[in-house]
Amino acid sequence: MTSLPTRSEMERAYTQSDSSYDGVFFLGVRTTGVFCRPSCPARKPLPRNVEYFATPREAVFAGYRPCKRCQPLSAIGEPPPWAGRLLSEIERDPSRRFTDATLRSMNIDPARARRFFNRNYGMTFQAYCRGRRLGKAFDRIRKGESLDDVTFDHGYESHSGFREAFGRIFGTPPGRADGTECITVGWIESPLGPLVAGATDKHIVLLEFTDRRMLEAQIGTLGKVFKRPIVPGNNDVLRQLKSELKQYFAGKLKKFTVPLEFPGSEFQQRVWKGLLSIPYGGTLSYEALAAKVGAPGAQRAVGHTNGLNRIAIVIPCHRVVNKDGKLGGYGGGLWRKRALLDLERGERVYEADLFASVQAAPGSLQIRET
Repeated sequence: MTSLPTRSEMERAYTQSDSSYDGVFFLGVRTTGVFCRPSCPARKPLPRNVEYFATPREAVFAGYRPCKRCQPLSAIGEPPPWAGRLLSEIERDPSRRFTDATLRSMNIDPARARRFFNRNYGMTFQAYCRGRRLGKAFDRIRKGESLDDVTFDHGYESHSGFREAFGRIFGTPPGRADGTECITVGWIESPLGPLVAGATDKHIVLLEFTDRRMLEAQIGTLGKVFKRPIVPGNNDVLRQLKSELKQYFAGKLKKFTVPLEFPGSEFQQRVWKGLLSIPYGGTLSYEALAAKVGAPGAQRAVGHTNGLNRIAIVIPCHRVVNKDGKLGGYGGGLWRKRALLDLERGERVYEADLFASVQAAPGSLQIRET
């Protein structure tokens, strides 16, 4: 479960229209049936008429529709301004130490930073900083720079301190890191909300919406499956994915070319490869997919494997629907599944309209997890 700020903190934030909390929580107004961002300019509801949610998904499934004034869904495509500023500072100087006092001097609440990074990156703020610092160091070592230069340029006072920190993250001393690979994770903005992507030097291995409830488990599984450390950053494969996703959401790309790696059992491999064979703009039922991968009658197992897909959109699990044509389930949220299918059919629909349609006709969709 994603932790929320205290009720008194959230009440203060929305009564003062504090935009720095946008994306940290959402409030549902019982008297109107809408949910809003904390910075919503509408008249403030009485505290007794408000309940709080960590994600838009939770608000929608509690029966609320998005506010037309503050459009809470449009805020989830990018980090809030304070977080964007902090990320820029980290990238500008990864060796800098960001203490709680440093954050306060930037008018950023340390607890807010911890919550944001936990939810969106699956790690604490300090862990993110350490990973980014060591990731930069790791890259320089692999390029042949001396251990002395890397150690002291990245804020470590001794070789032993650097070796200890490096070994904890990468599982090998820096002197033997030449052949070691890591999984680099980064944030990618999209019209349907932010995504966390992970890549080795050669392949994409993760792409998930940040509010998916299985994200933390997926990231943990990655480390076990690939037996590699996970550090924040960027690389050429992530840059290619970002470019292709931008073209895809603009309706200009129908086939991804970014290289993928998705280890799994023999059955899982067949299902995921089967998903890749579903053409852009098309759909397939769970039953038909089971038959296609040589497992007729195993639609439940196919549905379960579909839900374990770690590379959303590119491995198009959103193209699998129920036999009766209804959408079925989707780990990223049913509204996103409909949006992706509409996009591929040439229908551009705003997220708020999608949410509103789900609320207006709740009986028209089967909302369940596969």
